[in-house]
Amino acid sequence: MGLRRMLAKSAPRETLTAHLAATLAGAVELRRRLGRIALTEQATDGMFWSAVCLAGLCHDAGKIPDGFQAMLAGATRGWGERHEVVSLGFLPRLIGDGRLLLWVATGVATHHRSLEGGRGPLAPAYGTASVEEWRQRFHPILADVATELATWLADTATSAGLPVTPRALDGLDVVDEARRLFGRLLDAWELPVQAEEGLTAVLLQGAVTLADHVSSAHGMLHTEQPLDAEFRPKLEKSFNEKGRSLRSHQTRAEAVNGHLLLRAPTGSGKTEAGLLWVTAQVTAITDAMGGVPRVFYTLPYLASINAMAGRLGDLLGDDGLVGVMHSRAASYHLAAAICPEDGDDERGEAAKKAVSRAAATRLFRETLRVGTPYQLLRGVLAGPAHSGTLIDTANSVFVLDELHAYDSRRLGYILATAGLWERLGGRIAVLSATLPDALVRLFRGALDQEARLVEASTGGTPLRHRLALRQRHLTDTDSIEEIKSRLAREESVLVVANNVADAQHLFAQLQPEIDEEAAFLLHSRFRRMDRSALETAIGQRFGVGRPKNKGLVVATQVVEVSLDVDFDCLFTSAAPLEALLQRFGRVNRVAARPPADVVVHPAAFAPRRAGGDDHADGVYPRIPVETGWEILTRHDGGAVDEADARLWLDEVYGTAWGQEWYDDVQKNQRIFSEAFLGFAHPFVSRDELTERFDELFNGTEAILAQDRDAYEADLNQVTDDKAAGRLLAERYLIPMPYWATPQTSWERRLGLRIVNAEYDERLGLSKIHGPAAPVYQAGEVL
Repeated sequence: MGLRRMLAKSAPRETLTAHLAATLAGAVELRRRLGRIALTEQATDGMFWSAVCLAGLCHDAGKIPDGFQAMLAGATRGWGERHEVVSLGFLPRLIGDGRLLLWVATGVATHHRSLEGGRGPLAPAYGTASVEEWRQRFHPILADVATELATWLADTATSAGLPVTPRALDGLDVVDEARRLFGRLLDAWELPVQAEEGLTAVLLQGAVTLADHVSSAHGMLHTEQPLDAEFRPKLEKSFNEKGRSLRSHQTRAEAVNGHLLLRAPTGSGKTEAGLLWVTAQVTAITDAMGGVPRVFYTLPYLASINAMAGRLGDLLGDDGLVGVMHSRAASYHLAAAICPEDGDDERGEAAKKAVSRAAATRLFRETLRVGTPYQLLRGVLAGPAHSGTLIDTANSVFVLDELHAYDSRRLGYILATAGLWERLGGRIAVLSATLPDALVRLFRGALDQEARLVEASTGGTPLRHRLALRQRHLTDTDSIEEIKSRLAREESVLVVANNVADAQHLFAQLQPEIDEEAAFLLHSRFRRMDRSALETAIGQRFGVGRPKNKGLVVATQVVEVSLDVDFDCLFTSAAPLEALLQRFGRVNRVAARPPADVVVHPAAFAPRRAGGDDHADGVYPRIPVETGWEILTRHDGGAVDEADARLWLDEVYGTAWGQEWYDDVQKNQRIFSEAFLGFAHPFVSRDELTERFDELFNGTEAILAQDRDAYEADLNQVTDDKAAGRLLAERYLIPMPYWATPQTSWERRLGLRIVNAEYDERLGLSKIHGPAAPVYQAGEVL
């Protein structure tokens, strides 16, 4: 069998040379997209992209052994060896520069497996084996095919202008050459390396794996950044049509060359200011490093991410330019594609397209992406699965919106990673309506370069809120009667409780006072499809710019930044000042009316179920809530000035608790840097850290026992696409924290958790009766 008949893949069928050529093309495309990466150029003496391209060209050359080809042909179920190890045997006759040879060998050997640790590490499998063992495991390899492939590799590399010095192929022994080079590779990476060299190694691995993944999808990667110099005229045109013009803080943000801290109140055009800053950084990075900078706009909540993706799509006139980058991205695309009247066939086709769109984003298709920071932080897990994410952040622009919403541990991790993005040529902005000076200091301390602070002027800004404090809990009978009186006046009323139980209780007391279609309960414990329907209905009735409607929304913290809504008044439990100010922002949102009432009730303090310190309504630490309450007491009955609100925050963070918080953020920043950002052993697997990472950032999900049959029916609805079927079935999932997993049971057949609980479409999850009875299938191994 000659070279032309050698396969790289069987489904879909692809010849080996076609795949290698496509991967080289993918590497070249990545080089054009990412530009020069200063850190890697220094570590490799300018060899980085040459190494990536050569590794991409040669990465699968080791698929020529008969054993591998027999596996692709279906003659055997598996080969049992690693083709990337054999691929090394083609490099010494192709590359004369010893240092370049080692970098290329690194990219080739590590594009699927780690050298140490994890699943099937290469070093234990091949590091101590003799040459005779290597020959027994990899032979037979047809000598004429090996020679033909080596010739093809040399010709292709030369034609591409890569720095190769092909040598004569007489007596080529691929296995012997591979074993010798593999030994050198293990020696090179056995001992700890310097930080920049280790990071460069991970980036090289990421570039090769990414080029491999996109090799079969030419043209998939977007090659332009829509937030470029042409964006400002589009924005100004949009503003002019609405009788608006750019504000001072927006043009000042655009003028910043480097990192940005933007403090601007809700409704002042904070997002547009951030986007104008983005366009300036995109131009600066392109001019300095070439390439097409990627833009990552991050937010803490899924609903706000989805809303921002839609908003950017509208601004750009094409939602296909915006990638949605979170764990439920496919669900977002499906919701945007289907109509209520669609039948099973239409839903199935929409699900296929949604899965495809989400998969394209995971392969870094769009240059503009909206998501959570956690999807980007996963890049530091490195290895073949995550290093592609890391290199995609090089020479990029990051907007961290509502950074205050993260707890001290997550915030510390994000700040540590921001320092890494800076090392990779990135520029970072923090946008917030409530940006305390303590957070400004933390952000500046995490970066080496200056971060400019731009503040929106609040002079002449209409006051939107009038503060009123009560001395009774939100669930108190008199509190409920006061809320009922506002409903009787046909106002739109927002009630925000600190926990789900209080929210459900309040809704049960208040809903009978108003028409059923005008009352809504919103919290985090709804099935996906029910929460989506609720958010849509709430937005249609109370959305900014819509005709005024009476009504009621009782919610938990999920309302703080997830919905663009506008109410006549607010009743809320006491919480940290940042959270309260976000809740205030859902009332009289665009200052179209005189200051509206925001009524704050004291929280109930008690230890959590597991004991420990007191928490406000079981959610927030006591001290910041009490400190915020004391500050609000001084302003009871007065209008809330946006400028004063920031000073209130500085007072909270100036307490002993604030110093403890500050120290805790810095401690977690150091912990994350030491655990993840050193890269002294770049090819030792970090798989053992992945589960801890997921538990910290992702939580878990479950379905109701009574939804099991419906879930399974959706799962099997799209017979030719399991991923599409699973996407359809995901509408039944209910988010739950990891600590709640003992309340569920695991069903292996469906691959998800089941919860036996009471549930109502309008009230959400309530009483949990304990783990559902496990389902046993005859013959299943327990």
